[in-house]
Amino acid sequence: MQDSSQDSISSGPVGVPTSLEGGVSGAGQRHAVVVSKWNEFITFRLRDGAVAALQRHGVPAENITVVYVPGAFELGSTARELADTGRFDAVICIGCVIRGATDHYDYVAGQAARLVSQAAYDSGKPVIFGVLTTDTIEQAIERAGTKAGNKGYEAALTAIEMVDLYKKIRA
Repeated sequence: MQDSSQDSISSGPVGVPTSLEGGVSGAGQRHAVVVSKWNEFITFRLRDGAVAALQRHGVPAENITVVYVPGAFELGSTARELADTGRFDAVICIGCVIRGATDHYDYVAGQAARLVSQAAYDSGKPVIFGVLTTDTIEQAIERAGTKAGNKGYEAALTAIEMVDLYKKIRA
């Protein structure tokens, strides 16, 4: 008996598959940036990077809302609330969790990632994880605008691209 699935396979030239990719123009987009106040000497640099990226890529200041939460653990639930308002195309979560001598780091970092991911899944909107998880303060400083670039800036670019990609997918 021959496998009937073979009947649908063409042996001739194959066409070019459809390809979708988001662009980096934020014109017309609306973004919320949720910032953890814990380790604010890092997170405020990340916030500044995110806002700079949004504005540099066409998102006007009046389309950016910055919301502050106590710590990384509160990012996910706040992102979900913001996404559910319908006022934002994406939510960018900014935080910094630095490893200490206890297991606290593992719990907070893991739960923050899970809750941000859950907010994206539940809301159907891009919710971006811009949370640094580092072993040392020095590593966090490097990723907040010195040697390793600014991860807040990168998170905002991801948000812009994902908003555009979602629009293309839903078109």
